[in-house]
Amino acid sequence: MSPRVRFVPDGIEADVPVGTTIRDAAEKAGAQFGSACGGVCACSTCHVYIKEGLEDVSPLEDKEEDKLDGAFDVRPDSRLGCQSQLLKDRRYVVEITRESRDAYFDEHPDERPK
Repeated sequence: MSPRVRFVPDGIEADVPVGTTIRDAAEKAGAQFGSACGGVCACSTCHVYIKEGLEDVSPLEDKEEDKLDGAFDVRPDSRLGCQSQLLKDRRYVVEITRESRDAYFDEHPDERPK
């Protein structure tokens, strides 16, 4: 068994190795997930809510917490996908924030809904 990540509202899933970031799992799944800085914790476009499995994600570090301060609608289950590694073989449910989805469509305007 390996970590299985379900992305909402897309409803798509991906199986990934332990240690994979949510950002990389989203890419594998083909989720509409923002990543303007390319995963180096320089922005907050990969802001997500971890709805299931938060206790089995790598700890929040100071740099990530500083970037989350600039994100919209931060909640107790907020994390940056580029900094959040999946540490256990289990099911995770990740909600892609509106902010992240908007960033995705800014990066991929041809995929923006009409």
